[in-house]
Amino acid sequence: MNSTPVSLQEVDRVEILTLMDNYVDVLLTNTDVVYRPPLAKGGEIPDDTLVAEHGLSMLITLYRDDEEHTILFDTGYSSIGVLHNMEMLEIDPAEIEAIVISHGHMDHTGTLYPILEKISAPIPLVIHPDAFASPRYFVLDDGRKLLFPQTLDRSKLEKLGVRLIESREATLIADDMALVTGEVERTTTFEKGLPNAYLERNGNMEKDPISDDQAIAVHVKGKGLVVISGCAHAGIINTILYIRKVTGVSDVHAVLGGFHLSGAFFEPIIEETINEIRKLDPKILVPMHCTGWKAIHRFSEEFPGSFILNSVGSRFTISS
Repeated sequence: MNSTPVSLQEVDRVEILTLMDNYVDVLLTNTDVVYRPPLAKGGEIPDDTLVAEHGLSMLITLYRDDEEHTILFDTGYSSIGVLHNMEMLEIDPAEIEAIVISHGHMDHTGTLYPILEKISAPIPLVIHPDAFASPRYFVLDDGRKLLFPQTLDRSKLEKLGVRLIESREATLIADDMALVTGEVERTTTFEKGLPNAYLERNGNMEKDPISDDQAIAVHVKGKGLVVISGCAHAGIINTILYIRKVTGVSDVHAVLGGFHLSGAFFEPIIEETINEIRKLDPKILVPMHCTGWKAIHRFSEEFPGSFILNSVGSRFTISS
C-alpha cells in the first residue's frame, strides 16, 4: 500500500446522495446540511416509495469552479433496489462518470450490472483486485461454512464496457478531486476485522482480512476531509488515519458511511471507537448501514452537535 502523500485537490462543494441504506424515513426534516425528499410530489402523495435494504449506495457529486463530476459508490444488495430509488429520486444513471466498489461483498454490488446496462458510454470502475476473490466464507462456531455470494465477474464487466481500474494503492479520480484509498493500513489495536471470515486461495482455506476494503475521501476547501466509507472492515478509525496520512490533510470535517459496529463481535469496541472519533472531532457524523442500531444510538448520544440520522434519499451538502 502507498503511504506517500498524494495530491488530492480541493473542491468547492460535495453532495452525497444516499441511494441505499438500511433505513428509510419519509418524515425527517431538512437542515442546513441535509435535504430530505418530500413525501408529496406535485401536490400528491405517490403510491410508491423509497426502499431500504441491508446494503449501501451513494451518489457523490463534486464541484470546483465550473467543473462537476459524479461518482457512484457501491450499489446495494438486491438487483432492483438502487435502480428503483434512482427512479424515485429522478436520477439518470447516464450522469454517472465513474463507479467505485468499496469491497466485494454482496450488499455493496447488488445492482451493479443493471446500472451498467443503462450506461452506454465506457465507464471506469475502481476496485481492489481482491474484491474478485472467491469463494469467501463466514465460518460458524460449529464449523459450518456460509458462502458469500460472489457477484463480481471480470469478463462480464468488460463485456458491459467497464474499464477496470484494479489497484491496491491510493488512486485519484474525478480530475484528482476524489481519493479512493485502496488497501487501508491497519494500525489501531482494537479494530481487528471480521472474525470468522475466510477465503479459499489455491485450494487452501485462510483467514480473510478483507484487504479489498476501501473508502473515498474528498477535501473541501476551508473545511477539511470528508471521509466516505462502505463497511470499513479495515476499521473506521484506521480508515480515517490512513486517509490523513496519504493526503497530508489533518482536519476531518465529516465522516459518513458504514462503520461495521453491529452485532456481538463488534459491539465491544463501540466505546473505544467513540473515544477515537471524539479526538478527531468531525463536525458532521453520519453512521450508516452496518454501523448497527446500538452504535448509531450511542453516536447520537455522544455527538449531538455533529450526528445526523441517515435515511434513503438524504442528500448531504458540504460547501467551502
